[in-house]
Amino acid sequence: MALSSTRNDSPRRADAIGDPPQRPTLVPADRYYSPAFARLEVERMWPRVWQAACTVDHVAEAGDYFEYRCGPYSVLIVRDDDGALRAFQNACRHRGNALCTGAGSSLRELKCGYHGWTWDLAGALKRIPNRKGFGSVHMSEFPLAPVRVDTWERLVFVNLDMSAMPLADYLEAVPGDIAWCGLGDFRCYATMTIDVDANWKTIADGYSETYHVQTLHPELHRCMDDVYAPQTIWGHTGKSESLYGVPSPRLADALSDEEVWDAYVCTQGPLMGVAEGTPFPRDRQSPGQTVADVIATQIKEFAAGRGVDIGWADTDQVMCLHQYNIFPNLTLLASADHLTVMTSLPGPDPDRGQLVMTLTTRMPPDAPRVRPTDVRLAADEAHPGVVMSQDLAVLSGLQRGLHQPAITHLTLSAEERRIINMHRNLERYLDLPESERMSAAEVGG
Repeated sequence: MALSSTRNDSPRRADAIGDPPQRPTLVPADRYYSPAFARLEVERMWPRVWQAACTVDHVAEAGDYFEYRCGPYSVLIVRDDDGALRAFQNACRHRGNALCTGAGSSLRELKCGYHGWTWDLAGALKRIPNRKGFGSVHMSEFPLAPVRVDTWERLVFVNLDMSAMPLADYLEAVPGDIAWCGLGDFRCYATMTIDVDANWKTIADGYSETYHVQTLHPELHRCMDDVYAPQTIWGHTGKSESLYGVPSPRLADALSDEEVWDAYVCTQGPLMGVAEGTPFPRDRQSPGQTVADVIATQIKEFAAGRGVDIGWADTDQVMCLHQYNIFPNLTLLASADHLTVMTSLPGPDPDRGQLVMTLTTRMPPDAPRVRPTDVRLAADEAHPGVVMSQDLAVLSGLQRGLHQPAITHLTLSAEERRIINMHRNLERYLDLPESERMSAAEVGG
């Protein structure tokens, strides 16, 4: 059996640590469970940041609507009669009743189900039943409260702050960095909302570092380089790059191509249309090809079977996973034929939250619309694959551990710099006094 190797003609990537700091970064643990801290987030942060609410596929046609909830806030996103995308605070201007819940289509007006106040899809008030009871009232005085809405590729973002910076500025270098991938060709076919016994930050942190791969994901460790996984921080945003189809350099013993293939099929098999237990296709490996080349070829053939041509992508573009973090709660995983979007949301108290997985597939440009299916599950009911299930299983224990008296701070490594950057931005939005900020040595970019 041939031993697996990386591509000899590829320059070695930088490692995930970068320039190590003199000391670890200490983050106060009560940020993850304090009701007072959660209230600060609700008051000072959530209403001022851009948040990925849904996809264009949810609101593709006139009359489509989608309700986005984050903590106490509810935003109604609608496609109006003229095809424009609009968003409003989801509240009747009479007594605050929610106008719509969930997602749907064929909406022609926004009518409160309590007393019948009615708006058009552009947010203008059209009708007040028994209007004379209000005395002198002008319809123009009571439009629906607008929310900023914008799109990047097929993601729909909202911001309650009407004076917020443009979305394009907020995203910083991310759109340009991933433009080669053509994210606009991916269509959402489902969202999965998973209720978790953990703070939204506990959830988000798990998708902001690769330090845990060697312990929590033994199968993934056999087919992913978690050492030479460079990270970049821009401001609101950051990213890491991890090459798949190669064993981790941390492993003491070399793995055969068959062993790397088996690990990839176990953890990523659906991405290439291969069932677990499928043997390594040795007869398809040309001289000089790595197992990563063989996997990349299989992924391209799987895409072609769906009418999708990714022949333009080389092995690194197919096998390198680009993971982007966008403050405060968005993680985007992308490669040539893969896009998963994950957001973490606050729950009814600081020890509960939700993980929302937006599941997509690359489609031919002329493919008909597929209306996404939206499902909600408890953590013990969700089985989103080997790796994601391992991530979910550890969250409740993490959250409980943070309450223990000895755990006054999280102790973070430079490998966890994207978590550190999230806290740096959080401190800025919350305007925390110096005494409540993390103690951090600067780490490399």
